Amino acid sequence: MNPALSADKRVHIIQGEFFVSADRDVMVTTILGSCVAACIRDPLAGVGGINHFLLPGNLSTARNDEAERMGVHLMELLVNGLLKAGARRDRLEAKLFGGARTMRAHSDIGKKNADFAQRFLQAEGISYAGGSTGGLQGRRIQYWPVSGRARQIMLTGPTDTELPARLPAESVDSNAGELELF
Repeated sequence: MNPALSADKRVHIIQGEFFVSADRDVMVTTILGSCVAACIRDPLAGVGGINHFLLPGNLSTARNDEAERMGVHLMELLVNGLLKAGARRDRLEAKLFGGARTMRAHSDIGKKNADFAQRFLQAEGISYAGGSTGGLQGRRIQYWPVSGRARQIMLTGPTDTELPARLPAESVDSNAGELELF
């Protein structure tokens, strides 16, 4: 599913969506908790894209309404979308974001999502160029698909009240809330 492009060339995607572009001025945003976003591009073709998935998933056991939120489905849609836009598989590079442990009472789905995404990249021969996964906080991601530039802004706290709202002061870096990768 490709969301519509707004007038200022900023696109916001939500869970279950992906977006591919060859427009250098487009910036895509998403907000992640335990979900993962894969930002993948072909630097020579000048095309890139991003997805946002909820569960690593297995299409053979998924109900039809669940499939679109699953990582395996969205990773395949993103890679195929890039190939259709002129990318070559052997030149793809990826950054991964998200996968936070947002609720202590449940299994660590964020870690499962991040681990799945790493395995997918490895199995598909897609180069891993960095990113940020894990932790206890959600993230806002800004991604420029053509240049591969990514910016991460950490959200102010976990979503589960059982987890601490803040890390102890001695472990917080004043610049820890923002990360920019080129």
